[in-house]
Amino acid sequence: MLITRHAEARALLADPRYVPPPVRQDGEPGTLAWLRSQVSRFSHGEVHAERRRLLTACLATLDADALRSAAGSLTLERAGDWRDVPTEVLGAALGFADTGRLARAVRTAATGYLSGVESAEADAAVTELTRLAGGATPESVARITLLLQAHAATEDLIATALTHVPGDAAHAKPDMTPLAYATTGAPAHANPDATALADAAPGGEVDGLVYETLRHDPPVKVTRRVDRQTGAEVVVDLVAANRDPDVFGDPGRFDASRGETPHLTFGAGVRPCPASRHGLALAVGVLEALLGTVDE
Repeated sequence: MLITRHAEARALLADPRYVPPPVRQDGEPGTLAWLRSQVSRFSHGEVHAERRRLLTACLATLDADALRSAAGSLTLERAGDWRDVPTEVLGAALGFADTGRLARAVRTAATGYLSGVESAEADAAVTELTRLAGGATPESVARITLLLQAHAATEDLIATALTHVPGDAAHAKPDMTPLAYATTGAPAHANPDATALADAAPGGEVDGLVYETLRHDPPVKVTRRVDRQTGAEVVVDLVAANRDPDVFGDPGRFDASRGETPHLTFGAGVRPCPASRHGLALAVGVLEALLGTVDE
């Protein structure tokens, strides 16, 4: 079954009868399959509750404002070369020492974390992450979980937000602005035209740009649940639900002045994302640096 309406999606996400699709439980320790069997995202019931408790305990030690500031500073330090910045900033805040090695391992492991597509490279990356985290303890798994769940989603959010920056800033030459890095992957060699880029974000409000990107173009397009009673799978189309005309006026139009809206990108009900504030802080920090709205 496919759900596209906002109210139906909220109702399903609030119903404990619907749980994430099962993942295999027989993976060798240190592999991607093993990690997926240990995280809160793919569990339910009391197991999920305990794993989520460990996540929230980790998050309670983090200051979202400090993450935002650090992400902006590191982006400026790298002249706009922002890839891996969110992961390295979050990793440092979680107590990892070698954030460069950490980011490389996270990037590789993340390729199969949500999909479950296994590979020797992903397994090796999980082994490396486990070593960097200090072993295969529940607390270490919680820290690894936060990094993997934030990595692709936050980078996709930043890159997509940049595509909604209109005007000259969106068409700057690759060798003149960090904005090019978001679309080409090529490192930038100079700071952007701060005036043009700041003008491109309505009112200079980077927060509004991010909020509307989350609604209009969520980094995760669908979420899946399984009916525990029947085994039937239900797919929630987050893009469609976030553009439901019963909830959002002129839903197909990207409008960064909307502010915060009741989008479902961070989930709802039984399993809302516990790190939404932290992910937002990392994305906004990077974008503020790229759009010239923070002091160097």
